[in-house]
Amino acid sequence: MSSPQTARSSPVIFLLGPTASGKTALAMHLADIFPVGIVSVDSALVYRGMNIGTAKPDATTLEKYPHHLVDLIDPVDAYSAARFCNDANAAITEIHSQGKTPLLVGGTMLYAKALLEGLSEMPPADGEVRAAIEAEAAIAGWPAMHEQLARVDPVTAQRLNAGDSQRIQRALEVYRISGKPISSLQVRDKQAADFPFFPYRSLKIGLLPGERAMLHERIASRFDGMIAHGLVDEVRRLRKQYALDPAMPSMRCVGYRQAWRFIDGDINASGLRETGVAATRQLAKRQMTWLRSMNDVESFDCLRADLAEAVTSRVKSFLT
Repeated sequence: MSSPQTARSSPVIFLLGPTASGKTALAMHLADIFPVGIVSVDSALVYRGMNIGTAKPDATTLEKYPHHLVDLIDPVDAYSAARFCNDANAAITEIHSQGKTPLLVGGTMLYAKALLEGLSEMPPADGEVRAAIEAEAAIAGWPAMHEQLARVDPVTAQRLNAGDSQRIQRALEVYRISGKPISSLQVRDKQAADFPFFPYRSLKIGLLPGERAMLHERIASRFDGMIAHGLVDEVRRLRKQYALDPAMPSMRCVGYRQAWRFIDGDINASGLRETGVAATRQLAKRQMTWLRSMNDVESFDCLRADLAEAVTSRVKSFLT
């Protein structure tokens, strides 16, 4: 294990941005120029067999540009921010040992934030409490549960969509178990200035659109491409291969949730597209909110024509 002093001199690059901002293509461009090892920061790419709806690089691309933390688990399994931190730190150590610079690429800002700032102590899940919340939600609806959360934890409620049942449930569960808002438990004491929690010299690049409407066009085009390339058939295949249900984290991923509803006949083809594009836009909005709240992020307009050249220049100055 490297000493704190050695770690502080070791470089790590983050390339973060919302869906459809061009992160993967830019990462591969950087890998053609610099000796880097790519580490995925994406909560959906960890699932095997979920390729189309996650925009996972194909096998040929992954062979040329190996990615750490891709295809780790089956869709019936769960992955957590805590496991990500362990896996990412192991990947960073391995890449440094090869004389390369870790390039952490993705849009799961919770994972990036947890890696950079650490995870707070959260109470474990409680089946009885969770069941009680689900029973209440079945009667009152998740918007009402969101209002309930706003009364006890306005900070968390403000950043959650009223339909985000999974996170609303967890926030209410934490409050009922601990008596404390989840937002207060997520606040971590500042580390000593001479030894930050993330003990590496880091460059954080954020890709944000100068015109949100253009990002929305990219999102719609990409979702259309997923449908055309067999997203629905992929979900059908996964449902046959695994004992899945729509409440599992893997099937709650954007695109998969909507494809599941289409297969079950809850929505038609136009509804699949409409709800899928809308959900992806909402995801991008949350990702951008998270990204703007992070410290020391250097933002680049992901729509600019010279994006690759601008980011390459910044990376070069960071590494030299």
